[in-house]
Amino acid sequence: MEQQNTNSKEGVEVLQQVPFEDEKLGKGQYTSKNYHLQSKIPSWMKGFAPASALTVHEESWCAYPNSRTVIKCPLFSKCSLTIDTVIRPDNGCSENAHNLTSEQLAAREVEVVDIALQSRDYWSKVISAPNVDLTAFRSQRTSRGPLLKGWMDSCRPVMTTYKLVIMDAPIWGLGERLEDCIIAGERALFLACHRLCFAWIDEWYGMTLDQIREMERQTDLLLKKTLKKPAKAGSKHDGKRKTLKEEIVAVGSCT
Repeated sequence: MEQQNTNSKEGVEVLQQVPFEDEKLGKGQYTSKNYHLQSKIPSWMKGFAPASALTVHEESWCAYPNSRTVIKCPLFSKCSLTIDTVIRPDNGCSENAHNLTSEQLAAREVEVVDIALQSRDYWSKVISAPNVDLTAFRSQRTSRGPLLKGWMDSCRPVMTTYKLVIMDAPIWGLGERLEDCIIAGERALFLACHRLCFAWIDEWYGMTLDQIREMERQTDLLLKKTLKKPAKAGSKHDGKRKTLKEEIVAVGSCT
């Protein structure tokens, strides 16, 4: 999806990608990125913020099965978005995967995101969410799928990504609307990336970690090349389906 949303004027810019080791998360991969979002912002935001100013910086620490992502925007220096991820081999039955306190549990809002369902909301259109029918898809290599009604309880093996999303936007008169906007956008990304991850299972299943890292490296180079490439007049996305080797998705992303 990063390649799908990257062109000569906007998109994803990978700044750094190196191994890290942390006492809490363990060993993993640290990634630093810039997201240039000129055409992605809602119309109401353009009234007080020039599109050219909306560059978002993301730092992520991926150490499967745990990760942390922190996203900030220089234009809104007081705002921050933190996403803590825990992956478990269950069907979403864990009540407190993030070990929250009783106070935090009382304040949280739980939303179940079913990857079998397609979304046609505003943000799904903005990010060019894939139009793939997982209720009709079956993996040739793993024999997994289709994801029919009740699949969460009947399919095995199954895993759940538990994401703790905390948005802090202490801006008077704007904070709540900005928070709702960002959370909706992240939800659309979660759904789209994980839907593609399952739909392309035959292309990544069995890959080693070294192979995944090399795929990430090649993708980073392609993104940098695309951002620097002059735009062609009248050029449009041809709608052709890309393979996993051409487009990094949830396998190589912590968000």
